[in-house]
Amino acid sequence: MPDQLDLNLLRVFDALMQDGSVTAAAERLHLSIPATSRALARLRRAMNDPILVRAGRGLAPTPFALRTAPRVRSLLDEASALVNDEELDIARLRRTFTVRVGDGVVTPLVAAVAEAAPHVVLRFVAEGDESVEPLRDGTVDLDLGAGTDIDADIRSEVLFTERMVGVVRIDHPLKKMTLAQLCKYPHVSVSRRGRTHGPLDVALQARGLQRHVGAVVPFYAAAAVLVGATDHIGLVPRRLAEEHHRTLRWFPIDADLPEVDVRMHWHARLDADPAQLWLRDVVRRTAKALAPHRLPARSR
Repeated sequence: MPDQLDLNLLRVFDALMQDGSVTAAAERLHLSIPATSRALARLRRAMNDPILVRAGRGLAPTPFALRTAPRVRSLLDEASALVNDEELDIARLRRTFTVRVGDGVVTPLVAAVAEAAPHVVLRFVAEGDESVEPLRDGTVDLDLGAGTDIDADIRSEVLFTERMVGVVRIDHPLKKMTLAQLCKYPHVSVSRRGRTHGPLDVALQARGLQRHVGAVVPFYAAAAVLVGATDHIGLVPRRLAEEHHRTLRWFPIDADLPEVDVRMHWHARLDADPAQLWLRDVVRRTAKALAPHRLPARSR
């Protein structure tokens, strides 16, 4: 019969993933090297995977191990919360949180967490799709980005609302920010799926206008860089446009474009976890500082 997994074995797996070495994992867990090697052998039998394989002079995790590591970390954190009734000491907290995130939130969140909890690790993964399965299986702790309410077991909270603005480079020849003038220059479209058509195109068509999308990029940050170096026009969140004020000029778009809710999503099982409660509070405070001001009704 295959070996059964228990928490002690999962702790060995977690240490091996963090250190990539049997010797280092043994030191972390205060075990002997032979005991850790035996635990690795049991893990390989139980998971039916090599877990770590030889790569040059060291060891490298297998694809299965990389996929499984965040779920194991989540399970260990939840188990620790069940038996730990003491008040959470943020300054001494040692934990890894996996956050799926879009543009513009990473830097301020890292700074806020590092200031309060120097031993916490934030593991960021890029938005690939809107699937909630990573939240359900523990691969992702928090999802930050545009979205709506999802399923009953997924909690959702609006952090702030984004307003989209037009951007051009500082010395761009465009002077009058009318829709007709905007159509005289190529545009950058931001879409993870490679789409060239969006709400701005609907507004333009209603006025008998059409733009030319000359480039499609997956992230707003990439659009800001491209716009800053070309004659292309971009459509980005005002917050991001203001961050690039040294290289970009931003302006309101004379069209009824939808505002975008930036939300925080997490799984219901994490509602009462003290460390997760703290992290969500840090995200709220960070988001409040990032929240854009309301745009004036007319172009400036």
